[in-house]
Amino acid sequence: MILHLSDLHFGTEKPECIRAIQKFCLDHQPEAVIVSGDLTQRARYQQFYHCKQFLDSLKIPYLVVPGNHDIPLYHVWNRIFSPFARYRLFFGQLEDVLETEHFYIVGVNSIRRRYHTKGHISVEQIQQVNLALERAPPNKIRVIVAHQPFYTPPDQNHGVKDCPILGKMALETWSKNGLNALLHGHLHQSAVYDLNQVYQLDSPHPVLEIHAGTATSYRLHHGLPNGFNVLLNDVDVQHYYFSEPDQDFKIDERCA
Repeated sequence: MILHLSDLHFGTEKPECIRAIQKFCLDHQPEAVIVSGDLTQRARYQQFYHCKQFLDSLKIPYLVVPGNHDIPLYHVWNRIFSPFARYRLFFGQLEDVLETEHFYIVGVNSIRRRYHTKGHISVEQIQQVNLALERAPPNKIRVIVAHQPFYTPPDQNHGVKDCPILGKMALETWSKNGLNALLHGHLHQSAVYDLNQVYQLDSPHPVLEIHAGTATSYRLHHGLPNGFNVLLNDVDVQHYYFSEPDQDFKIDERCA
């Protein structure tokens, strides 16, 4: 199993959620922790530092990708000339691959300095990810991680306008190499969609689009609680929500 966190927004983090995630990892020992962007609230040095401390404290391999909050917003000079400098200082390259016992996970950077919230991927990225998927061992579950979702229902206007323009092209390419799931954040709302049905992809199995809520921030949307996802070894998804009375994350039985 892998633990899917998103939208940590360090600088607005809730200590009780931090402690509960540490306890979850200690109790369940996932193969990896995946964070689909927005590690920080304003891309400040101290926020990246505290986020890195938190992820290292879990003592589990992890892969992160940047979100739109992880490049400067108000420091225009830094946004133009060195948007990812602080991210790279703490987390290295913007795109990485992590292989575990059951999973092969590819990170994709969907953030561009000229956009505030909209996702973007290039033809070159599509090709590079496709090559990575081709190298994946045949027995591993293939997962891609990016911040902005590649699909949201038409009634979610904010989500629709932020989906990467080349997203459908990417999915049509990647699904031919056995893609099983995509992990996203950005909307602070958990959801699962089968992209094979949505886009009629040429895949013999479901291709899951998995959205996570904010795991640790008090910046909650639509009155939803903090939460995270667990992706099991049979490509099943479990949603967890933070219970204030219990000060712990509980599985959402409605989605179990």
